[in-house]
Amino acid sequence: MQTSAVLRQAHSSVPPQPVPPLLQTLQRYLTALEPLLPPDELQHTRKIVQKFGCPGGLGEKLQRELIKRAKHSHNWISDWWVQWAYLECRQPLAVHSNPAISLPNRDFTDWRGQLVFASKLIAGVLDFKAQVDSGKLALEYMRGQPLCMELFPQLFSSCRIPGPKHDHVVHYGRPRRGPAHITVVRNYQFFQLDVYNSDGTPLTESQIHAQLLRIRSQSWKTDKQPMGILTSEHRHTWGQAYTRLLRDKINKESVRLIEKSIFTLCLDSPVMRISDEKYSSRMAAQILHGGGTFSNSGNRWFDKTLQFVVGEDGSWGLLYEHATAEGPPISTLLDHVLEYCKKPDRVRAPLIPLPMPKKLYFYINSEIKWDLEMAKQNLDILINDLDIKCFNFQHFGKEFVKQLKLSPNSFIQVAIQLAYYRVHSEVCAACDIASLRMFRGGRTDYIRSPTNQMLSFIRAFDDDAVSREAKVQLLREAVDAYSILTEQSLMGQGIDRHLLGLKLQAIEEGLSLPRIFMDTAYGLATHWKLRTGQVPTNTDSVMCFGPLAPDGYAVCYNPQQDHVHFSVTAFNCCEETNAEKLALTLERSLRDLQELFQPTV
Repeated sequence: MQTSAVLRQAHSSVPPQPVPPLLQTLQRYLTALEPLLPPDELQHTRKIVQKFGCPGGLGEKLQRELIKRAKHSHNWISDWWVQWAYLECRQPLAVHSNPAISLPNRDFTDWRGQLVFASKLIAGVLDFKAQVDSGKLALEYMRGQPLCMELFPQLFSSCRIPGPKHDHVVHYGRPRRGPAHITVVRNYQFFQLDVYNSDGTPLTESQIHAQLLRIRSQSWKTDKQPMGILTSEHRHTWGQAYTRLLRDKINKESVRLIEKSIFTLCLDSPVMRISDEKYSSRMAAQILHGGGTFSNSGNRWFDKTLQFVVGEDGSWGLLYEHATAEGPPISTLLDHVLEYCKKPDRVRAPLIPLPMPKKLYFYINSEIKWDLEMAKQNLDILINDLDIKCFNFQHFGKEFVKQLKLSPNSFIQVAIQLAYYRVHSEVCAACDIASLRMFRGGRTDYIRSPTNQMLSFIRAFDDDAVSREAKVQLLREAVDAYSILTEQSLMGQGIDRHLLGLKLQAIEEGLSLPRIFMDTAYGLATHWKLRTGQVPTNTDSVMCFGPLAPDGYAVCYNPQQDHVHFSVTAFNCCEETNAEKLALTLERSLRDLQELFQPTV
């Protein structure tokens, strides 16, 4: 069965994404503003919102158009969302957009082990791709409901292309006659590695290993010009450099082969060993940005949808481009690869001589050399500005919270808000990610915190005058309130994508921007000082990404049964934020919440 047929079958069982009722969204928006605004400002905003939502008003008109759009489109918000949140965003993909997943070290410490593991990894990804292409990938479910599987085929042979005003994504993958090669990059040199035999069967692990040995023998020296670093630039700058680069025929061919490749494998040089305590943070940073121009950043092509990174020291992970990929499908892919890596290689390699992997060449004139020098400087500035703190909280995990009959995700969210309040003496606009894969073409919506209940608990928690029983009750209320918001978002009744849809509908109709979106309250409510994300996987991985706001944090976590992995990032240029301080406070806050239920005698 072809992929399209499987997708059609999956589509028929996944309903279209609803447009939430207008007055419901406006009321929930006002409720979400209550913890963030003083009463007089809230009153001012309430009047603007009421006028927007009044019968026969502008809100109603825009809502009607959205409902019409929903009837005649695959998904009424996803394309708009991808365009607005990703493709029109001009920030560099490195740090600001592409998430990285760092996985537990493998048991090798030299290049030999690196290539053996990389061969198995490539074979595992190709095995997963074969399941996607043949329609054998199991349909996923959440809460008994089937999930949209559309993103899976788009993970392969796809790439983001820079443009002067906005980017676009190209997909070269077709089940029968898509590209048959991956890109391997080592010492800043790119190679085209064909991973299928002439009869269409994938190369065996030993064949792949033999080809990786050939690539190693061709790439002893580090290339003087790390072409991949161009892709880390501000999107407008890279868009201009891209146009200059592609004027040359050799460059155009090399770039197209990278863009068309099924995925990229980055074979990284070893990183200087540092203290065990800082090692996980260093490894996450390596996957995220390559460690800078004197480390492995030249081994990246940040526009590529999937980049697997394997270091000589046993470190490994995945970096992905967000316009096409989301966390849950990526987790499914990684779980498959990890299971595959446990199996012994029983396939005998056919005795067919394989063509030499093709080195991709670039012609570098003085203009491109200048572009590269600027990109190197800018990337090193960005990397030096990013503070990353990863830690493994080992005092409890999901199991402890479930025994309290509470939602682990909501419980951790309360702890994050408590830690932020303890550091900054205020609450802030914060977003967690909810997947909308219960709907056709669904991407994500935000779950907003803080809530009124969360604020009440946070204020009471460090107050000695409040009894322990009262604190427990307030905590339960805060967790329950957050769980309700989560449920609403998962069911397509969140507020943020709906508000964005109304705003973009007004822009599309050429109207002046409605006052509700010009209001300072809307600016404050969408200035995400806390960007959070739960990425539950079956393994001890940690995801990290940069903050959404220059004065904000990103906190990512992966709850396991008896421990939780965290990563916290902030920018050093902001004097108010400090990743290390928030991480330590978060650890203490989690311990304090534990003690609330298990008081020491």
